[in-house]
Amino acid sequence: MYFLTEEERQLLVRGLLPKSRRIGITDELRGWNWNQPPLEPMYDHRLALYEIAGKYCLTGRDLYLRKIVGVKSKWNQAMLQGSILHDTLAELLVTAKRLIYSYGVNKQSLIIEELQKPNFKHLDKKKGILDEEFYSELRDKVGVIWQFEYNRLIFRMQELLAKQPYIGVDSLANLTIPVVVEQKLDGSFLGLSSHLSADAFNFCEPMILDLKFGKPRDFHKLTITGYAMVMESIYSFPVSVGCLVYPEFKNGRLLIKKEFCIIDEELRQWFIEERDEKMRIVSEEIDPGVANKCYQSCPYFEECH
Repeated sequence: MYFLTEEERQLLVRGLLPKSRRIGITDELRGWNWNQPPLEPMYDHRLALYEIAGKYCLTGRDLYLRKIVGVKSKWNQAMLQGSILHDTLAELLVTAKRLIYSYGVNKQSLIIEELQKPNFKHLDKKKGILDEEFYSELRDKVGVIWQFEYNRLIFRMQELLAKQPYIGVDSLANLTIPVVVEQKLDGSFLGLSSHLSADAFNFCEPMILDLKFGKPRDFHKLTITGYAMVMESIYSFPVSVGCLVYPEFKNGRLLIKKEFCIIDEELRQWFIEERDEKMRIVSEEIDPGVANKCYQSCPYFEECH
């Protein structure tokens, strides 16, 4: 799901990246300017990125209940599904890299054989808390995702081997799978947690990718914006493009929608404003009140009402 089609690659290389350079982004909104306003944190409390970017609660009272009141949230089905499918995809990509390094460039048949069977370990870890129907449904989805990504991985590997007769194992692994999954980042410079984890970062086509199993929402852009600014704060190179990946299961098929966006000044300002407001809620122990409109699957719904 993190691999680009040829059309998407052309959109990125010939469209989004040149446009991001033309519009320009002021240095004060680049992550490497973390030691000066407006990026310099005003409060000492560090927050996880999802606590800033996850605007499912319109007032932010979920953050107040979790951080100040100490309410423990209960995972709903959407959260469980997202976690399991995220972990399964990461498992596949990491396993594929490991097999390439283990067997090298001349034993592709062994790589194909070992990678073909879906791995259900992340699903089975949570089997005890899932009802039978939901477990069966998730098992089917894990199988669909695994088969989809497996086919793409094998095609990419075999295409590289056919085109590059002298390719080495390190090059094969990195060109077949040009992404780092669960990229660990220290967000301390921006007042965030020092243990952040981005879904994926593509170094060949430099951009943050974030996987969302659910309905697209405008505030999802805050997630890739935050990760991009953290990357800039650590490595001091510009990250100006992000991609939100929305998988959907329909009639046994996997449908994938990708939303590319330039991480412009407007998104950066929005992220900083959200960060400052959420930090103020926690630091000053402000109860922002119950939202006018709540979603019923909110893990804090009972305690909040």
